[in-house]
Amino acid sequence: MADVKKIAVIAGDGIGPEVVAEAEKVLKRTEELFGYQFETEHALFGGIAIDEKGTPLPEETLKVCQSADAVLLGAVGGPKWDNNSKELRPETGLLGIRKALGLFSNIRPAFIFDCLKEASTLKPEVLEGTDLIVVRELTGGIYFGEKFRRETANGQEAVDTCAYNVTEIERIARQAFEIAQTRRKKLASVDKANVLETSRLWRETVNRIAADYPDVELEHVLVDNCAMQLLRRPSSFDVIVTENMFGDILSDEAAMLTGSIGMLASASLGEGAFGLYEPVHGSAPDIAGQGISNPIATILSVALMFRLTFGYHEAADSIERAVKEVLDAGHRTGDIAVDKSTAIGTLAMGQLIVDAMRK
Repeated sequence: MADVKKIAVIAGDGIGPEVVAEAEKVLKRTEELFGYQFETEHALFGGIAIDEKGTPLPEETLKVCQSADAVLLGAVGGPKWDNNSKELRPETGLLGIRKALGLFSNIRPAFIFDCLKEASTLKPEVLEGTDLIVVRELTGGIYFGEKFRRETANGQEAVDTCAYNVTEIERIARQAFEIAQTRRKKLASVDKANVLETSRLWRETVNRIAADYPDVELEHVLVDNCAMQLLRRPSSFDVIVTENMFGDILSDEAAMLTGSIGMLASASLGEGAFGLYEPVHGSAPDIAGQGISNPIATILSVALMFRLTFGYHEAADSIERAVKEVLDAGHRTGDIAVDKSTAIGTLAMGQLIVDAMRK
């Protein structure tokens, strides 16, 4: 009998519950097809947790996640909580759960479905061959540095501190090199070493680590140039590794190459196999409850979970093939439909993918 894998399911806010429900159908279909067994436990997180528990990351939610083999997360946040204090913002919960679970890297693949080239704002010939991964450091940098305000002769001044140590840089660099070894063996390390001291330490450390991976071609790219080249020559990138804030921005840019941020999965990883999996998109409160959101990114996050945490590659292949088959057949949710009048809803898209899954 197959091992029972425990998955903490956090639906979150906005469209989160809608897309996660479709991903759970994919889990059930995988059990039927391949004999795997999953035990899911739901928990509150983000805005809904603030409303019901008074905190974005309740202690009981953290315990559920810590006892699981992986976490599936929908999306959190929304304007309802934008004016809350720092401690009562959904985003604070995201930073907290990454820290508490030891998740130091965010893996965001960006690849082009041939049938969706028309959904991108870039010319098809520019997109041809685009298949890259952004590896973003998650627990350091300006997001976690000291923050304060002070009075000066020119009025109030705000300070955000960006700090990185060698250990933080080494572990993310090694992970990126190892991912590159499984792909086209090209790594672009993105920094701002012509201005920032943290970037100079980043570049020195990456250069030193590179000696352990002689089969990987290393390129250093300044962040502003990388942002430009992602639009000019996206197919030239294989794996991109960068610090927290740069990675946050660049991975969203890379996501839009595909035509919709609703298409892309992500994984947050630490040491070992444990991971937190979520779509790149946000909670989209403007369309929540309408049944029109795109569940593909969350469904592909399940495939990523199977690959990186469970090693269920055959099941991951089945999911990815099913998504491609459904898209090739012309089915589209509103965010990727050229003719919006033909768009299908969340439930219909999820069911089509489940029905297309096979061994």
